[in-house]
Amino acid sequence: MSKPNLALVGATGAVGTVMIDIINSRENIWGEIRLIASARSAGKEIMVHGKPHTVVALSEEAFDGIDIAMFDVPDEVSEVWAPIAAAKGVVCVDNSAAFRMNPEVPLVVPEVNPFAAKSRPLGIIANPNCTTLTMMAALGALHRKWELKELVVASYQAVSGAGAPGIDRLKAEISAVAANPEAGLSTDSVAKTLESQGVSQADSPWAAPIALNVIPVAGSLKDGGHTSEELKVRNESRKILGIKDLKVAATCVRVPVQVSHSLAVHATFAKPITVAEVRAELEAQPTVVVMDDPANGVYPTPAHVAGQDPTFVGRIRQAEDFPNTIDLFVVGDNLRKGAALNTYEIAELVAQELA
Repeated sequence: MSKPNLALVGATGAVGTVMIDIINSRENIWGEIRLIASARSAGKEIMVHGKPHTVVALSEEAFDGIDIAMFDVPDEVSEVWAPIAAAKGVVCVDNSAAFRMNPEVPLVVPEVNPFAAKSRPLGIIANPNCTTLTMMAALGALHRKWELKELVVASYQAVSGAGAPGIDRLKAEISAVAANPEAGLSTDSVAKTLESQGVSQADSPWAAPIALNVIPVAGSLKDGGHTSEELKVRNESRKILGIKDLKVAATCVRVPVQVSHSLAVHATFAKPITVAEVRAELEAQPTVVVMDDPANGVYPTPAHVAGQDPTFVGRIRQAEDFPNTIDLFVVGDNLRKGAALNTYEIAELVAQELA
């Protein structure tokens, strides 16, 4: 078979821009690469593998001749357009939350459950949430050997998880506080400083300032006091790992970091497990980097990880009061492995299958 044709829907968005960078950095296994976006972005030219590609408007005709389409668009766009593309025989890899928990749509992390990508009755494959994805390469490897039973997670999520408005808000608040450093001492003083510079709290994605602060709510509040992000961590972890009864507790926190989500992971397994075994297993994973020498200041941080593809793991230690339990600190770039990269890796899986 000739090389499959690839479409990228949302080519000019924040994740789409990262996707272009990933496409350009990897082997070109595609026939045609078609860039699709909203009508207002149509006509723009973007370089892909050294050649200019003109962005075309999203339409049914835009999927003619396409074999695989990656969707990096809001939920409501994917809900409408992924089924339209799938009806034309296109395998759709969707980065939104629209289809993740649909029982007829596989939720795939290539390092963990690549086999799931082959069963796609609706012609759609879902990409997990960026928070869940940050820990999946590491947890998947450990689960295969020691059988994960319980998971307690605290996330420290970058503002880019809220899109461009999150990044813009953090920059505005940092600038405001830098002009008046004492404003960082309280929420009220930060808010007043921002208001004095024409930056209204009402325009923020969050209820409180994010500069010099942390916000213990990421996502929208749901029943039981959980947030949408916390429920995604629970439900998606169960689906990806294939553990329907996995016990999960998550607390998702927004922090003043531009890129890269960090997770403190407390994982309990069915079998005895040691720090040395965990370190050796993770070091053997091609997409995991172990940075675990805290005595010498070696551990992953968001600033170090930003712009890199692997999952970084450190602070590996035995939870001495909890049998068969390991604590880890895991960091991943939420725009790369947490979104664009995993989507692209799923597309590569499908391309191998179609070849």
